Amino acid sequence: MPTITFIRPDGTAIPLEGKAGDTIMRLASSHGIPEILAECGGACACATCHVIVDDAWVGRLPPIGTLEADMIEFAQNPTPTSRLSCQLTIDAGMDGLVLRLPEG
Repeated sequence: MPTITFIRPDGTAIPLEGKAGDTIMRLASSHGIPEILAECGGACACATCHVIVDDAWVGRLPPIGTLEADMIEFAQNPTPTSRLSCQLTIDAGMDGLVLRLPEG
């Protein structure tokens, strides 16, 4: 199972084992990570599952889709490496992935 590490705004690292085929949003939600609200339940309609991909991983994830790119504009403090965790499906190649959780 791939390990994905979430970095909270205070710098606390939360490593979690993900199941291939689940979304990163579901992984975070099922472990009670409060920064991932996931208000739309994964429909790419709210941007409350916003994460910031560590620079080392930017080119290693699937490219951002049009709908996700449009929705990122509504995220709080988006960055050039922002993604919506509901649009990232966990696979074995994500072992070691580091995601920062935005403040707010």
